Amino acid sequence: MLTLALVLAALAAALHVYIFWMEAFAWETPRVRATFGTSETEAATTKAMAYNQGFYNLFLAIMTIVGVVMLATDAASSGWLLVVAGAGSMLAAAIVLVTKDLSYARAAATQGTLPLLALITLAIALAWA
Repeated sequence: MLTLALVLAALAAALHVYIFWMEAFAWETPRVRATFGTSETEAATTKAMAYNQGFYNLFLAIMTIVGVVMLATDAASSGWLLVVAGAGSMLAAAIVLVTKDLSYARAAATQGTLPLLALITLAIALAWA
């Protein structure tokens, strides 16, 4: 069960690295604008905000990956704290997104499903340990 939790957490981190790239470096491209539903003008106006938001996603991914590596190399380590903090923040951000506007439900589900599953499986793995 721990292995499944680590795989799910790593996938959640990988998704957030991809979101980082889209927000920090590809924000004004047609594909990313279509993904986020922004016009050319909106993308230009929000470029600095998206850049900052992208790094926020990268930092969550790094925190989660460090926890995954710690747990993968020593299951008795406190790496689970980093996985919970990283994946928990990812999940919380998804919840905030959907509570702001239900039209973001798909985006919130995309961003929050893997962290949710990682947290559930990690809790089961820790309970059985």
